[in-house]
Amino acid sequence: MAKTKGAVQVSRRNFLATTGSLMAAAPGVGGGSAHARQESSAAPASGAPAPLRKIPIGVFDSALANLTLDEMLDKISALGIEAVEIGAKGLPGSKHCPTPELLADPAKARAWKKKFEDRNIRVGAFSIHGNPIHPDPAIAARDDQFFRNGVLLAELLEVPVVVGFSGCPGGSPTDKTPNWITYRWPPQMDEMLKYQWTEKVIPYWKQAAAFARRHGIHRIALEMHPNFVVYNPHTLIKLREAAGEEIGANCDLSHLFWQGCNAVETIRFLGKHGALYHAHMKDTVIVPELAAQTGVLNFSENPAKATEGSVYFRAVGYGHGAQEWKEIVKTYMEQDYQGILSIENEDPIMTGEVGVERAAYVLKNVRAELLAEL
Repeated sequence: MAKTKGAVQVSRRNFLATTGSLMAAAPGVGGGSAHARQESSAAPASGAPAPLRKIPIGVFDSALANLTLDEMLDKISALGIEAVEIGAKGLPGSKHCPTPELLADPAKARAWKKKFEDRNIRVGAFSIHGNPIHPDPAIAARDDQFFRNGVLLAELLEVPVVVGFSGCPGGSPTDKTPNWITYRWPPQMDEMLKYQWTEKVIPYWKQAAAFARRHGIHRIALEMHPNFVVYNPHTLIKLREAAGEEIGANCDLSHLFWQGCNAVETIRFLGKHGALYHAHMKDTVIVPELAAQTGVLNFSENPAKATEGSVYFRAVGYGHGAQEWKEIVKTYMEQDYQGILSIENEDPIMTGEVGVERAAYVLKNVRAELLAEL
């Protein structure tokens, strides 16, 4: 499979002209070779591989925050989207989910979920991104309560996954702001990192996992994201091994492409550990000439000018070609991934509904190709 570095933007016209068979690849990104199918835990006794399962295509509702709940449901139904990830508080907000009201009135909660069921749309996850280990106690307590309410709502409505961030503490007991540390030198950085994990990260997530377990929620999907202690597959598995199997990954490849991760190998690695709990569908452009000059950490200081940085987000298929996304979806299928493919749109060029529509178009077509090949 082609390396992810060097991917460049595909023009909308060229992309749509080549996706009839969806074998196009973005300039600078190879098409990727076929990968041997792995046997899933559901394989028949004969030893033959289990058939690939149709994974529901969903959307993270934050991309449609300008719409009311009913408007959003009508929109995604028209697009043929089959599932949703709903922001239930924290950084994604809760435009479509009045969490306190639903928790206070189970009948109202059931009526809320019935709106989705009536349209054959699966509520696949509640999203509560925050920093429950923030060094400011007030912020930490607020975000911890958001997490707990999300777990309780997931229990009430039988939603299997709660999505969030691992958080980031300060580097010492006296710090007032988070301190993201990735390198252990000079020596005081090593001491700070040990403090974070030993005193803050592991203790919090042990009790958070236990809370979720008591309420029947066994999949906490942490997004591997810069500025948080879990930012790559290694740190995700480190926390999972320390805090419990309730901890797993929200595999958002957009944050891993620029770190040099190979998408297929990352999915296989997380699958091998049983840690694939959720998947954000979002692409990334790495601008070769800028990355060569200034590296991949050269993000634009102005979000309105994101395309001026070495790295910026795109809708699925507009950073890496359709063939690579076909390999990605295939690998999720091979790993017997049980969640949804949740479109998260942070494309600075195709905002809101346009980005969601284009990502859904790519994903539906590559999935159809894969299922037709069985």
